[in-house]
Amino acid sequence: MDRIKKRKIANKIALSLSVFAACLGLFWLVFIILSVLQKGFSAINWSLFLKDPAPPGFSGGGLRSAFVGQGIITVIASIVGIPIGIMGGTFLAEYGRNSKFSKLVSDIADIMISLPSIVVGTFVYSIMVRPMGHFSGYAGAVALAIIMIPTILRTTEEMLNLVPWELREAAFALGAPYYKVIKDVVYRSAAAGLFTGVLLGVARVATETAPLLFTSFNNPFFTINPNQPMPSLTVTIYQYAMGPYEEWHKLAWGASFVIVATVLFLSLIGRFLINRRFSKR
Repeated sequence: MDRIKKRKIANKIALSLSVFAACLGLFWLVFIILSVLQKGFSAINWSLFLKDPAPPGFSGGGLRSAFVGQGIITVIASIVGIPIGIMGGTFLAEYGRNSKFSKLVSDIADIMISLPSIVVGTFVYSIMVRPMGHFSGYAGAVALAIIMIPTILRTTEEMLNLVPWELREAAFALGAPYYKVIKDVVYRSAAAGLFTGVLLGVARVATETAPLLFTSFNNPFFTINPNQPMPSLTVTIYQYAMGPYEEWHKLAWGASFVIVATVLFLSLIGRFLINRRFSKR
């Protein structure tokens, strides 16, 4: 057997293994999504959003407190994480381009993106929950913001790097200072990409459970005070899915359906904006 024939055989084996691995991953992904859609859609009704959880063993009730708590935690995390992520990405792409410090920050951000979220939860537990002496929505929001920042930072850097440098030079030639060039030229050119990065960051933290178990914990009662333990949708799903009552399982499937639909909606918007951004280039 000559060398070319051996290479062709090796290529076919590698291609077959790659296709098998892709199909295997796709199968389980589709299986999970279809299961959530099938079992969760039947649990969707107005009571799910407008009523608080019923006492254990009683039928009825909803997850209003969990929806509100999840929304408050995510909004606070977004208020903290989005500006830091965008400003950090702006520094890497504009002021620190090709510097050793910016490369170091990029490497750290890449490590943070792949860091297990439970590690972030335990970190925030040690610096906020223990000193404060109680769980709180603020601690949960800080944990989600820490997870959100690297995603937005790296996306912002990549989107700003795609803006042609000639646009900046044209603005410089008109006498515009650098901060105005960034605000009025660079940000406008990369607006769709920046918005996409924000959506992906929010979608990432909206499905996190582990960090909230160590920070905001949970609360069986309705509250809008972030300084108290707050209910969240993901932790409630975890607790209800592990519970012994069929009614809890039904609510957990309904909440899972809402989360999957929300993340799918945000992802589709993000991909639509990316495709629209590059179709104009």
